[in-house]
Order: sequence, then C-alpha cells, then structure tokens
Amino acid sequence: MSGTQLSNDLEQGLKPRHVTMLSIAGVIGAGLFVGSGHAIAEAGPAVLLAYAAAGTLVVLVMRMLAEMAVASPDTGSFSTYADRAIGHWAGFTIGWLYWWFWVLVIPLEANAAATILHAWFPGVAIWVFTLVITLLLTATNLFSVKNYGEFEFWFALIKVVAIIGFVILGLAAICGLLPNSQVSGVAHLVDTQGFMPNGLGAVLAAMLTTMFSFMGTEIVTIAAAESHNPGKQITKATNSVIWRIGLFYLVSIFIVVALVPWNDPSLAQVGSYQTVLERMGIPNAKLIVDLVVLVAVTSCLNSALYTASRMLFSLGKRGDAPAAAKRTNASGTPYWAVILSTAAAFLAVFANYVAPAAVFEFLLASSGAIALLVYLVIAVSQLRMRQKRMAAGEKIAFRMWLFPGLTYAVIVFIVAILGIMLCQPEHQTEILATGLLSIIVVVAGLLVARRRKLERNGALALS
Repeated sequence: MSGTQLSNDLEQGLKPRHVTMLSIAGVIGAGLFVGSGHAIAEAGPAVLLAYAAAGTLVVLVMRMLAEMAVASPDTGSFSTYADRAIGHWAGFTIGWLYWWFWVLVIPLEANAAATILHAWFPGVAIWVFTLVITLLLTATNLFSVKNYGEFEFWFALIKVVAIIGFVILGLAAICGLLPNSQVSGVAHLVDTQGFMPNGLGAVLAAMLTTMFSFMGTEIVTIAAAESHNPGKQITKATNSVIWRIGLFYLVSIFIVVALVPWNDPSLAQVGSYQTVLERMGIPNAKLIVDLVVLVAVTSCLNSALYTASRMLFSLGKRGDAPAAAKRTNASGTPYWAVILSTAAAFLAVFANYVAPAAVFEFLLASSGAIALLVYLVIAVSQLRMRQKRMAAGEKIAFRMWLFPGLTYAVIVFIVAILGIMLCQPEHQTEILATGLLSIIVVVAGLLVARRRKLERNGALALS
C-alpha cells in the first residue's frame, strides 16, 4: 500500500444511487425471509403489532440521528455525536461496542451463505466457502469504497425486486387471482385461535426478537459521509424510512399471516417466504428463497465489513483505536481498518472451533443488547445536542418531531425494554453479557481519557 495518504481522508466515492439503494435495502436481511417465521410462530398474526412497534422505534431513532448527521456528517456517526454530546467515554464505548457487533456478524453471515452453497455443492466443505466469501468481499472493500457501493447496489436491488415480486404475488393470491394457489383471502388472520392467540406477553417477546431485525438502518448515515452532498442523502433516506419499513416488513408479513395459519410448523422450519410461495404453487420455491437469502446474507456480510472498518477508522482518527486504523490508501480506503476488522472476525471463528462452546456463546450473547444501547445513546445525544444548539442560537435544518417530549418517550421506552429483557430468563444472558462487555469498554475509555489528560498536562508543563 505504497499510496498511503498522509491526510488520512476517506474518498467521497459513493454515488447518489449507491446511497439511495443502501438506504432502501439496508434494513433487509435474512431475518425477514427466514427468521420472521419464528416470530410469527411465537405471537401469531399479532406479530404485526410487534413489527409495527419495533418499526416505529426505528423511525424515531433514525429521525434523531438524521438531525445530528445532517448538521455534521461524519463516518463515526452516533459514536462521534455521543463523544461531543455526552462525553468521550460514551463515544468511545458505543463506537467499540458497535464495531464488535458487526465483527461478529461477519462470520455468522459468511457461515450462513456457505451453508446454502454447501447444500448445492456438498463436495466442498462449509469452512472453504466461508473463507472464500470473506476473503473476496474483504478484497473488494480494500480497493475502493466504489466497489462496496457497486456490490451493495446490486445486492440491494435484487432484494428489493424479490420483495416487490413477493408482495405482488401475495396480493394476487389473497384476491384469488393465482390459478395454482392453494390459499386465498385473509381468514387466517383470525380463524386460528384469534388474532392474538398467545396473549400480549407473546407479542412483547416477538417485539424483542423483531427489534434486532432493523439493525443496519443507521448505516446510511455512516456511508453518506463518503458521498457528495451527504446532508441531502441523509435527509432523503430518513424521509423514506417509514414507507420502507411499511412495505418490506408490515405488508410482506401481513401477506404471510393472512395466507398461512400462524401455527403451521413450516413457518419456523423452512421460513415464512418459502412456506407461502409453496402454498401459492410457485415452482422451485425453495431454490428461489435460497438464492434471495444467499444475496441477503452476502449483502449483510458486505455491509458488516464496511461498517466495522469505518467505525474503527473513526475511532482511530479520534485516538481511540490503533493509529494504523486511520491510514488510507491512494483511493481513500482505510485498508488497515478493513484488515483488522476481518482479522477480528476470523479470531471469532477460531474461538468457535477451539474454545469451549460456552465461550463462543458468551461472545454472541455479548452483542445481544447492543442495538438497544445504540438507540439509547442516539436519543440521549440528540437531546443534549439539540439543547446546546438551541442555546447557541443555531438554525436547525432537519428536526426531530415533538422535541423534547418524543425524545424522552423513546428513552423511557428503551430503558423499559432493557428492564423487561433483564427479567426474562431467555434474555438475561444477553443483557448480562452485554452489560459486562460495556463495563469493560467504559473502563478502557476512562483510562484512555485519563492518559490523554496526563499527556496534555505533560505537554503544557514542558511548554
């Protein structure tokens, strides 16, 4: 990498179509195509309420994040804003926790993609596919942000076309317009033990599951910093988040629960999309869903690698990560941040093979509540930054709705959800593991801040 830039600046290489498609499809992961079946089996048709509640939270959080990002676009996004609004320890902590979350996503998504490919080519071991996929996407991310943008544009386009096609077929089936369909109408919304068969508690439990499906919406504020006119891109993405969640999640899940009984075992076994397509009489439904899921997990892996590297780059620029992380090559790519993030992902895979199972389970659990912590930090940062900006008489171009009441409501809601998770046995491990990891990172952040203070005092004494 002889072309290293001394300025350590990122290239503004993402085109408007890259950012637009990233904002549209960044929220679509394998969880929608496959994992949603588990949520439906848990809550029944009332899972729509769970998705609506989780989606509303994401819309509000994105609005708060956009208010800060439009005013000050930064590849560190909410980590940088937390540093300014709450304190160095907050930016340090949430930045490293967010990096850790996406580092763990890399091997998980690579393994999911490899499992699908192994089923098609059983002669090739899963670990070979995992290694090849990860190395290929690492290589594309190393050359230029344009490569990431181009790959993600086509991955996202395929996901969007797949969901729109599913919605069209689903609505046709509901109206009885598909000749080979075994299902029609919307009777299954209420004819199998009612709309809420397992009670409100099951809906709440499903909401905790679905909430993490939306993680990734915030990536557009990170990516926009590497585009021209980032403020405009962030505004467009935030204004469209409502219809994106409405179409991709609420409408498609409505079609599933309308056409298939919620207690059909196929929903949890093979996934919601495949189950519905098979009931519609669509030929090769499994192959179609496998192809879409393969694209979805590869897209998620690509975004995970990009996002982890950019957060590490931002931490490096602020002096909170190794100095190598802020180095960029001639094309403006933080190559060391990409390499270090991939290396950390491979270490996680290595731990899965050589360490006791409990160790890797703890590593996975430690990321369980990070999404909620990110949302909480965004809300608190927006609250404090708005107050500072108003006190300074600054004009606010993009605003959070009903400030400060709605911001406070989001903060109370997130704290309540964390409290509920702590009281539920199936989520206690996630909360405790994430809490322990957070404490370790906070202590590290305080030590870094103390070292900086001592260095500044020493420099002043010398001068």
